[in-house]
Amino acid sequence: MPLRCHDIPKLPGLEAIRIRGGSAAAANVVRWPYVAENRSFKSWVKGGELVFVTGISRHRSPQNLAECLYEGKECDVSGLVVLTGDAYIGQLPNTLCRVADDLSIPLFEQPYSLPMVEVTEAISRAIIWSEHTAGQELGTDNLAGSADLLDAWIACLGNHSAMAEALGCHRNTIRNRMNQLTENLPNQIDPADFKSRLLAHLLLKH
Repeated sequence: MPLRCHDIPKLPGLEAIRIRGGSAAAANVVRWPYVAENRSFKSWVKGGELVFVTGISRHRSPQNLAECLYEGKECDVSGLVVLTGDAYIGQLPNTLCRVADDLSIPLFEQPYSLPMVEVTEAISRAIIWSEHTAGQELGTDNLAGSADLLDAWIACLGNHSAMAEALGCHRNTIRNRMNQLTENLPNQIDPADFKSRLLAHLLLKH
């Protein structure tokens, strides 16, 4: 499934991000994260971006933050994330939340203590994963339970005998577990194509 705004706080490590306004449009699809450094960002977006406003390189007054919402609506971005803390933008004005409700554009609040590199990486990984699975949901519990198998597959370059030795089991056990993993992937992904499985493994480990 495509990544949507309401999924952002559910991503591992992003639980501190809260939606503060515009929840009526929380199903907006997030195409990509974009960090806005200039006062205006309309020349730099294509639509569908989740725009982050930090206030680090430019002072952001409540009026300018409202302008960002109006501009975001005009540019059809998926939502706006405002970083708050003691250093730059102290708090999210309640009036801004009401503007987001009126415009039906998701407005999020993110603490500065949450590193941007972790946020953008988590979102980018989730977007890439949704593209690799053609929008299908993944049985993450099954993959999480197969982490040791995927670790062995990576370390042993797919050699079943070496994997069996590394995991202390019979080669047939490896074959059966690999087959079971394939059967539980969405839409019966080609067993020869491990790219999606490896990406899922990396997502689960980070």
